[in-house]
Amino acid sequence: MTNPDAEEQTAGGALGKLAGKAKEAAGSLTGNDDLAREGRLQQAQSEAEADARREAEQARQREAKAGLVAEKTDTEIERERLQTEIAASDREESIEQQTQAAQRTAAEKAEHDKTLAGTQKRAREQAATQAEQRAETERLADAQTAVRLEQEARRAEARANAIDPEEQN
Repeated sequence: MTNPDAEEQTAGGALGKLAGKAKEAAGSLTGNDDLAREGRLQQAQSEAEADARREAEQARQREAKAGLVAEKTDTEIERERLQTEIAASDREESIEQQTQAAQRTAAEKAEHDKTLAGTQKRAREQAATQAEQRAETERLADAQTAVRLEQEARRAEARANAIDPEEQN
């Protein structure tokens, strides 16, 4: 039935295992040890192939899981990088807003100080003008008083001369 010199071709999988059991049983019943051994070998080979397929599938699943874990890690790293970038951008924007607010405040203060200085200058100029006007008014009043006193002195002298004409000389 079998040729020991020929290379054996065996079916794999469940069919190969079933064929191996049949060969082993037939070899045991007929006393053909070679056929029984070939059946046991075919069963072992079918089991080894099944184990190899299971292990290959498990390895593929572990590799896929490792790939997912690596992808998840890469995604998490990218997410953290983006969050850091967004936070840095937010900080830069906040600093820019604070800088602009400080510049606006400084410009408003400078404008206020300029307005205040102008107001104070006008007030000083007005006060000086009023002081000059008061001084001029007082000078005019003093001049009028001097004129009046001079007139009164002339009248008094004229009356005195009229009372005592001799003293005119």
